Amino acid sequence: MTSTKNKSIHSGTATKKKKSAVNKVKASPALTERGLVVVITGNGKGKTTAAFGQALRAVGQGYKVLIVQFMKGRKYGEFIAAEKYLPRLTIHRSGLDSFVMRDNPTAVDIELAIQGFELGKKAIASGKYNMVILDEINVAVDFKLIDLKQVIEMIKNKPPALDLILTGRYAAKEIIKLADTVSEVKEIKHHYAAGIKDRVGIEY
Repeated sequence: MTSTKNKSIHSGTATKKKKSAVNKVKASPALTERGLVVVITGNGKGKTTAAFGQALRAVGQGYKVLIVQFMKGRKYGEFIAAEKYLPRLTIHRSGLDSFVMRDNPTAVDIELAIQGFELGKKAIASGKYNMVILDEINVAVDFKLIDLKQVIEMIKNKPPALDLILTGRYAAKEIIKLADTVSEVKEIKHHYAAGIKDRVGIEY
C-alpha cells in the first residue's frame, strides 16, 4: 500500500514538473526578433489610421519609420504632424490629390505609383528603417498601377528584421498568404451615407 501511494505521489510531482517545464519554454529568438508582414485591408474606414497608430508606437520605441502613400497627393494631417513633431517618421506622397479611375488610370497616376514603389523598395533594402508602411498599395495593385508579382518579390526579399505594413482594400490573396498578420476593417456604418462630407481631422 505504501509503495502504491509513494508511486502516486511521485507521479503527481513529475507531472507538475513537466507542466512547469512547459510553461518556461520561450519562443525562439529568431522568431521574436523577426520582422513582421502586416496587412490591413477591408472596406471600412480606418486602415491608414491604424497604420499610422502602428507607426507612432514604433517611433515611440525609437524606431525609424518610412511611410509611402500611394494615390495620395494632399498634405493630410498626419503628414503635417510628422514634419513638425516626428523626425523619426518620414512620409513620401506618391500620387495626385484627385481620384484615380480604376479602369482608366492616367499615365501620371501609373508613373507616380511606380516611382513610389521603387522608392519603397530602395528604402526596404537600405537597412535605414526599422519599419516601412506602404499605404494604399493594395489598391494600387488592384488598379494595376503596380505589378503584383513585383510586390510579392519585395515581400519575400525584405530584410529579416524589418517590419512591413501594407494597407488598402482589395488585398490580393497572394499577399494575404505571405503576411504574418491580416486585419480586415469592415464597414458597419459611414457618415458619408448621411451626406456628411470630408471632415478636417477625420478624413484629412
